[in-house]
Amino acid sequence: MTLQMPEKVTIIEVGPRDGLQNEKAFIPTKIKKDFIKGLKDAGLTEMELTSFVSPKWVPQMGDAAEIVADCLDDHTRNIVLAPNRKGIDRVYMTDCSAVAVFVGVSNTFNQKNINKTTQESMNELTTIISELKEKGFFVRACISTAFYCPYEGKMELEDTVSLCRQFVEAGADELSVADTIGMAVPLESYALFSRLKKDFPSTLITAHFHDTRKMALANIFAALQVGINRFDTSAGGLGGCPFAPGAAGNAATEDVVYMLERMGIETSVNLEKLVKAIDVVQPYLSRSIESTYYRLHIQKV
Repeated sequence: MTLQMPEKVTIIEVGPRDGLQNEKAFIPTKIKKDFIKGLKDAGLTEMELTSFVSPKWVPQMGDAAEIVADCLDDHTRNIVLAPNRKGIDRVYMTDCSAVAVFVGVSNTFNQKNINKTTQESMNELTTIISELKEKGFFVRACISTAFYCPYEGKMELEDTVSLCRQFVEAGADELSVADTIGMAVPLESYALFSRLKKDFPSTLITAHFHDTRKMALANIFAALQVGINRFDTSAGGLGGCPFAPGAAGNAATEDVVYMLERMGIETSVNLEKLVKAIDVVQPYLSRSIESTYYRLHIQKV
């Protein structure tokens, strides 16, 4: 049997934002900058740099303006998360040209995260996305709890597709569809992403898996089979969500790159340089790096 796989995959590195946001101890801004530089040197050309959120709620992102000021370049799609009007207005004060917005399929998750229902969030974001597109921004729409919610349980596939459709109709360039708490299994990954590819053929579709139950690689493999060629990953498997109890880190960039390259799928990411980038931030983390590739590399296996 011959599997249909993409010849090339784009890795969107989310470590500097999604990966670090859950770290309790503040990581020095210089270390974050060096981490970002190392990731770019490894060949990662799309990246979430930081987020313009309230430092009261996510203290780790309190240096967002300085990160953006020093880390933009002409060779990378440098993405900044901005969850609301206040965040968007801060983006306008920078030279950033790519913005991520987000909404949870789950109303409960959304209310705990940004104190709005899903539809209330969309009502606000529809206007914001239109405004961003008029100004020439690349807009990335992050769909949280696309499979399961820590509060409501399983999400209906049609509800996820419906939310994605609202973003597409609003003008979003990309849908980043997330298994926020890492409960999805490969059949669910295959079902949702095959539907999204069918319904939104002109939109960039990115799969975002957390590795809570060690299913991230299997879910990526399932998504590959329906033609998904964009994946969010986090160097070192860092990550989690302050508003999703029990959520583990993202799929580790190094593990995903290793799997894809071994399968003959091009990523343009240099694993040796990627490990060096992780080494920069590792001493400042609250937990050890548990990704298989990194662990075996350190042990020289």
